[in-house]
Amino acid sequence: MWIGLFLIAVIAFAGSRLLMTQVLAKDQIQGDSMRPTLQDKDGVISVRHKHISRNDIVVIDAPDRPNKLYVKRVIGLPGDSVKVVNEQLYINGQKQAQPYLKTSFMRNEIKEWGEITGKDTTGMQFTRDFNIATDKATRSQTVPAGEYFVMGDNRFVSHDGRAFGFVTAAQVESVVVWRYWPLDQMRTFP
Repeated sequence: MWIGLFLIAVIAFAGSRLLMTQVLAKDQIQGDSMRPTLQDKDGVISVRHKHISRNDIVVIDAPDRPNKLYVKRVIGLPGDSVKVVNEQLYINGQKQAQPYLKTSFMRNEIKEWGEITGKDTTGMQFTRDFNIATDKATRSQTVPAGEYFVMGDNRFVSHDGRAFGFVTAAQVESVVVWRYWPLDQMRTFP
């Protein structure tokens, strides 16, 4: 009987370890780059080896910081042209809805920055105009095959593809599917 219970415990432990190292990942958000969607210290579960789609929130190996992970949103897929003009995102020349960006949040971020720095924020943009074709970090007409262009939702402070360029499919660790913490803000992501 004890041997059977021991074997069940070993199998359960090995199965859960396999699940958490090969299928799922558990991470804690650090920083403000994904606000308002994800907050500092939010706990998330993500799926490894999941198909990557536009607007997925992904955990990536930081291209510019070894052994560090970033959490960003997929904006550009392989073959896409990407640009922002006057706060509007264009993919392949088509205007894109960005329901994850809240106007009140964007205004508050700029206002708070102005108050902290004492600088005039008149005319300041939440997302500076850019084009991947001319941006220093990317300089490509389209997102290369097997790569993605990612940005944080808090574009005003996010260190993202505009700074470090494209990320390869191999650099995408997992796709976020569930925020489990805080408990009163649990939700799934498509």
